[in-house]
Amino acid sequence: MRILTVLPLLAALLSSCGGEETGPPTLNWYNFPDDSGALQSAADNCTRASGGRYRISYHKLPRTADGQRQQLVRRLAAEDDSIDIMGLDVTWAPEFAEAGWILPWTGEHRARAMDGTLAVPLQTGTWKDRLYAVPYNTNTQLLWYRSDLVPEPPRTWSGMLDIARELAAEGRPHYVEIQGAQYEGLTVWFNTLVASAGGSVLNADATAPSLGPPAVKAAAIMRELALSPAADPSLPNQMEDQNRLAMEAGTAAFELNYPFVYPSMQANNPELFQHFRWAPYPRVDAGRPARPTIGGIDLAIGAYSRYPDLAFEAALCLRNRENQITAAVRGGLPPTLEALYHDKEFIESYPFADAILQALENASVRPQTPAYQNVSIVIAHALSPPSAIDPRSTVDEISAQIEDALESKGLIP
Repeated sequence: MRILTVLPLLAALLSSCGGEETGPPTLNWYNFPDDSGALQSAADNCTRASGGRYRISYHKLPRTADGQRQQLVRRLAAEDDSIDIMGLDVTWAPEFAEAGWILPWTGEHRARAMDGTLAVPLQTGTWKDRLYAVPYNTNTQLLWYRSDLVPEPPRTWSGMLDIARELAAEGRPHYVEIQGAQYEGLTVWFNTLVASAGGSVLNADATAPSLGPPAVKAAAIMRELALSPAADPSLPNQMEDQNRLAMEAGTAAFELNYPFVYPSMQANNPELFQHFRWAPYPRVDAGRPARPTIGGIDLAIGAYSRYPDLAFEAALCLRNRENQITAAVRGGLPPTLEALYHDKEFIESYPFADAILQALENASVRPQTPAYQNVSIVIAHALSPPSAIDPRSTVDEISAQIEDALESKGLIP
């Protein structure tokens, strides 16, 4: 009798471990770990909207971008068929596409994905004129400042540094908080300044460096800040969150950072929040708009997925209007659907929407190449610490090392 009782239980256990999936297919969505609940909400919404055709299981990747990429690369290289939808950093699409790890968006799926989506975020998921990943959200930096110290925000980098010097001479908070540590944020700062000066890191074909005078000008601005009173003493070790904390502590007058700082200031320092304002990213040249480098997450479909058609459909749902609003309001992540920036109800919850839209319309993207990780490491290594930059020789060093990185030659720092 004991044997007869145990056998059915054992059979059920074995079938659940290795048998065919029962019920609607499960689509596995791998994305960054979201603490706001917006991503889980999107997965739940789309599971319900599917009418029982599929369910979405949201899996959290590691915290760091490097950890996320490493996990995905290892599993995709092993042709893991359980990866259906993945959230890619905006720099990964060329690498993943060249490796054959993600499927291109074509036909009706492509048309629906592009409809109403902002043009610059779409560039991040495009490689060799094919769309491989669709923007889920985007991100761009603004200039955040204290109106009790700075009645009118500066339009240029030189104007901002002049104000910082004046505040320092008066013994008032004066730091300009920005990402100076040797990591991706330092590369983004440089790329933004190069683009704002009218240049680019790589040529149009992504086959060679294309730095020149705009890059020298960008490096000179970074050095000027680092050697001025505007520099936080911990600049060489600062990332986005350290910038946020310094601003909330009241030691800074300016901050170049992403929109997540707004709800954080509101929660952590309500008194200072009354004077917390935003403005466009400072210009390098007064007559040329700044071109801040965008971030964000793009949705791609795994090349080995057992349910690619359903995965494309689900990815479109995950980035729909409702879910993008939730991600923006809860997590501070700017949407990629242009119509939302003109939606009165959305703007009430996202008061800097117009400034974000202007930034996105003028934005730049990071160098698009399958070798981006190596290019970024080279740039960040050469520019660290910012106080040691020699504009011309540092740019020459970056150019030579990028050539090696693109040809897979030499050692990456």
